[in-house]
Amino acid sequence: AESIAKRIGIVKGANPRVVSGLELEKLSDEQLKEYLKDEIIFARVAPEQKLRVVTNLQEMGEVVAVTGDGVNDSPALKKADIGVAMGITGTDVAKESADMILTDDNFASIVHAIEEGRAVYSNIRKFLLYILNSNMPEAVPSALFLFSRGAIPLPLTVMQILSIDLGTDMLPALGLGAEKPEGDVMNKPPRNLKEPLLNKKLIVKAFLWYGLLGSIASVISYFFVNIENGWPAVALAGGNSPVYIKATSMALAAIVFSQIGNVFNCRTERQSVFKVGLFSNRQVNFGIVFEIVLIAVLVYLPLLQPIFHTGPLDLSDWLLLCVWPPVILLIEEARKAWVRKNDDK
Repeated sequence: AESIAKRIGIVKGANPRVVSGLELEKLSDEQLKEYLKDEIIFARVAPEQKLRVVTNLQEMGEVVAVTGDGVNDSPALKKADIGVAMGITGTDVAKESADMILTDDNFASIVHAIEEGRAVYSNIRKFLLYILNSNMPEAVPSALFLFSRGAIPLPLTVMQILSIDLGTDMLPALGLGAEKPEGDVMNKPPRNLKEPLLNKKLIVKAFLWYGLLGSIASVISYFFVNIENGWPAVALAGGNSPVYIKATSMALAAIVFSQIGNVFNCRTERQSVFKVGLFSNRQVNFGIVFEIVLIAVLVYLPLLQPIFHTGPLDLSDWLLLCVWPPVILLIEEARKAWVRKNDDK
């Protein structure tokens, strides 16, 4: 058993512990848990003993995968966190008890399946991170209006907010679903089974980091137009004044352009996006082009201007907007580099 385990790479150590079914029967659960902390090989064990090993590992907080093909494997397959049955040689009972079926009976397929599963889970989180973070720059300008008691005109209208949530954000967010797995995805330990998809870390990152960057971009862009045109007297005219319309258009466009930087940031969790290729995701690239075209249409098309309360922007406005994507991207790249440096210590 030890020779076979070493030959196929199940164990790496020079002297792994080998326990037969007879020896396992004599061990208490406490002794078994101590044995399970090290590399161990079980040989000639009964079905109920396989189930006992799985149960003890789970009690130790481990995520357990079990492979099997026979009827006697079904209890352990069902108990395991991930039961893997053989598709060709496996019995119907084993297949029904399993969570995953290897259609080619190739154990290497398990690794590929886990990698794909982790990639899908990660991409869903990236999608949520991107969609949620634009809520903060939508809310902060409104908060300025409320706290100033109307002294600062409302930077965004309801239709402008909807144009972001239901328009410009959608295609880049969907493009994140096509992101390839990061290089270190298989080096990460299994996640906590009780951890929710939308956890505290993701919420903080979305609202208090990416969202904060977008809020700063939006507020600066909004005040840029007002100050450029004689703040506060002209801006306080509000309503349908050309300056106010231009300022709200600028705030809207700033959120869209900050989201361009953020969609690149969302593509990786720890790795530099430059390492995976800044423009390697074609769906994201298409989404970015789409949102730029859409914001230009909203700003310049006379038919839509009264609906979305927008107006044309000057060259100086566009130059400021073009600053936000690289600035936001590089700030996050610096943070990721700091995280990698500290994690490697």
